[in-house]
Amino acid sequence: MFTLSSSLSFHLYGKPTDMRKSFDSLSGLVRDNLGKDPLNGSVYIFINRTRDKIKLLHWQGISFTLYYKRLEEGTFELPEYDPEVGSISLNYSQIVLLVDGLTIKNIHRRKRYIPSN
Repeated sequence: MFTLSSSLSFHLYGKPTDMRKSFDSLSGLVRDNLGKDPLNGSVYIFINRTRDKIKLLHWQGISFTLYYKRLEEGTFELPEYDPEVGSISLNYSQIVLLVDGLTIKNIHRRKRYIPSN
Protein backbone atom coordinates (compact mmCIF):
# COMPACT_ATOMS: atom_id res chain seq x y z
CA MET A 1 0.00 0.00 0.00
CA PHE A 2 1.38 3.38 -1.01
CA THR A 3 0.99 5.43 2.17
CA LEU A 4 2.84 8.59 1.22
CA SER A 5 0.98 11.88 1.39
CA SER A 6 1.43 15.54 0.56
CA SER A 7 2.11 16.34 4.22
CA LEU A 8 5.57 14.73 3.99
CA SER A 9 8.79 16.24 2.70
CA PHE A 10 10.62 14.50 -0.13
CA HIS A 11 14.34 14.60 -0.90
CA LEU A 12 15.89 13.21 -4.08
CA TYR A 13 19.43 11.95 -3.46
CA GLY A 14 21.64 13.63 -6.07
CA LYS A 15 23.96 10.75 -7.00
CA PRO A 16 23.22 7.41 -8.67
CA THR A 17 22.66 4.71 -6.06
CA ASP A 18 23.45 1.01 -6.03
CA MET A 19 20.02 -0.64 -5.86
CA ARG A 20 21.44 -3.58 -3.87
CA LYS A 21 21.46 -1.25 -0.86
CA SER A 22 18.73 -1.80 1.67
CA PHE A 23 17.42 -0.06 4.79
CA ASP A 24 20.67 0.32 6.73
CA SER A 25 22.86 1.31 3.78
CA LEU A 26 20.35 3.82 2.42
CA SER A 27 19.80 5.37 5.85
CA GLY A 28 23.61 5.57 6.12
CA LEU A 29 23.72 7.57 2.87
CA VAL A 30 21.15 9.97 4.29
CA ARG A 31 23.04 10.38 7.55
CA ASP A 32 26.63 10.45 6.21
CA ASN A 33 26.30 12.11 2.78
CA LEU A 34 23.33 14.43 3.34
CA GLY A 35 23.88 15.17 7.02
CA LYS A 36 20.18 14.53 7.74
CA ASP A 37 18.47 12.27 10.21
CA PRO A 38 16.79 9.37 8.36
CA LEU A 39 14.37 9.02 11.30
CA ASN A 40 12.89 12.51 10.82
CA GLY A 41 9.87 11.27 8.84
CA SER A 42 11.01 12.63 5.46
CA VAL A 43 11.01 10.44 2.37
CA TYR A 44 14.37 9.95 0.66
CA ILE A 45 14.40 8.97 -3.01
CA PHE A 46 17.26 7.06 -4.64
CA ILE A 47 17.66 6.32 -8.36
CA ASN A 48 20.23 4.09 -10.05
CA ARG A 49 22.69 5.13 -12.76
CA THR A 50 20.56 3.83 -15.67
CA ARG A 51 17.46 5.51 -14.13
CA ASP A 52 15.28 2.43 -14.48
CA LYS A 53 15.05 1.66 -10.75
CA ILE A 54 13.89 3.84 -7.87
CA LYS A 55 13.72 3.33 -4.09
CA LEU A 56 11.92 5.50 -1.56
CA LEU A 57 12.97 5.22 2.08
CA HIS A 58 10.51 6.42 4.73
CA TRP A 59 10.63 6.19 8.52
CA GLN A 60 7.08 5.72 9.84
CA GLY A 61 7.64 6.13 13.56
CA ILE A 62 8.39 2.52 14.45
CA SER A 63 10.03 1.16 11.31
CA PHE A 64 11.38 1.93 7.87
CA THR A 65 9.29 1.34 4.79
CA LEU A 66 11.13 0.83 1.51
CA TYR A 67 9.29 1.29 -1.78
CA TYR A 68 10.99 -0.12 -4.87
CA LYS A 69 9.99 0.21 -8.52
CA ARG A 70 11.72 -1.16 -11.61
CA LEU A 71 10.83 -0.12 -15.15
CA GLU A 72 10.90 -2.77 -17.86
CA GLU A 73 11.21 -0.07 -20.54
CA GLY A 74 12.16 3.59 -20.42
CA THR A 75 13.70 5.66 -17.66
CA PHE A 76 12.67 7.91 -14.80
CA GLU A 77 13.00 11.54 -15.83
CA LEU A 78 14.77 13.59 -13.20
CA PRO A 79 14.36 17.31 -12.64
CA GLU A 80 17.31 19.53 -13.46
CA TYR A 81 19.53 20.11 -10.44
CA ASP A 82 23.12 20.91 -9.50
CA PRO A 83 24.91 17.56 -9.04
CA GLU A 84 27.17 19.14 -6.40
CA VAL A 85 24.16 19.55 -4.11
CA GLY A 86 23.55 16.44 -2.00
CA SER A 87 19.80 16.35 -2.54
CA ILE A 88 16.93 18.40 -3.87
CA SER A 89 13.52 18.81 -2.31
CA LEU A 90 10.49 17.79 -4.33
CA ASN A 91 6.82 18.24 -3.60
CA TYR A 92 4.23 15.47 -3.57
CA SER A 93 2.99 16.24 -7.09
CA GLN A 94 6.50 15.94 -8.48
CA ILE A 95 7.01 12.60 -6.70
CA VAL A 96 3.78 11.17 -8.10
CA LEU A 97 4.74 12.27 -11.62
CA LEU A 98 8.28 10.94 -11.23
CA VAL A 99 7.15 7.52 -9.99
CA ASP A 100 4.48 7.31 -12.72
CA GLY A 101 7.10 8.06 -15.38
CA LEU A 102 5.78 11.46 -16.43
CA THR A 103 7.94 14.49 -17.17
CA ILE A 104 8.42 16.90 -14.27
CA LYS A 105 10.70 19.47 -15.89
CA ASN A 106 8.07 21.89 -17.16
CA ILE A 107 5.44 21.88 -14.44
CA HIS A 108 3.51 25.10 -14.16
CA ARG A 109 1.05 25.53 -11.34
CA ARG A 110 -2.02 27.53 -12.26
CA LYS A 111 -3.13 30.25 -9.92
CA ARG A 112 -5.79 29.05 -7.48
CA TYR A 113 -8.01 30.83 -5.04
CA ILE A 114 -6.85 30.48 -1.43
CA PRO A 115 -9.33 31.79 1.12
CA SER A 116 -7.87 34.05 3.82
CA ASN A 117 -8.29 32.94 7.42
